[in-house]
Amino acid sequence: MSRKSDPDRKAEAERRLIAAAMTLAAEKGWRDLTLAEIAGAAETSLADLYRHFPGKLALLRGIARQADAAVLAGPAPDMGERPHDRVFDVLMRRFDALEPYRAGLRVVWRELRGDPSAALCVAPQLPRSMAWMLEAAGLPGGGLAGMLKARGLAAVWLATLRVWFEDDSPDLARTMAALDANLRRAEEVWNSVSRPRRRATATEAPAP
Repeated sequence: MSRKSDPDRKAEAERRLIAAAMTLAAEKGWRDLTLAEIAGAAETSLADLYRHFPGKLALLRGIARQADAAVLAGPAPDMGERPHDRVFDVLMRRFDALEPYRAGLRVVWRELRGDPSAALCVAPQLPRSMAWMLEAAGLPGGGLAGMLKARGLAAVWLATLRVWFEDDSPDLARTMAALDANLRRAEEVWNSVSRPRRRATATEAPAP
């Protein structure tokens, strides 16, 4: 019988801790949830929790990394498809990866909106995640252009996240419609700011 490798054991322990934290968040809230309660629900020690996640905000960042890893482990993008469709598919796969935690994340979202300092601590993770999502869609996530697109994609994600939290349709139809519309709006903005300006000729008067 093959034995699990250290990375496999680490990933399994982190999944167990994240699942425990999100279940408790859905049941009793996030703000007052203690690390001891999370460790107890995961049937592990505080020391073990600390080794993986030295704080509740680290747990939230861990959820983001777990979702990113699930998407990146998926199939390579079909480069024959439009970029819009490739990004749409990648972000829907990310929603699928987060589905087991939706009830807990809904509570976290609501409570962090009233805690700006905590929200600021988590916020830097999102553009990094979105840069990886661009790469998963076969689009460059690095450089200045990639950074700007990742930030725009973060806005798309947050706008769609609000719909996903309340989407009770069996096929996430509302989420898909919102994501499609939000991506189209972001593309329009990006195209408008990245389109080169036409230089006025010598016979043309400059615009006022």
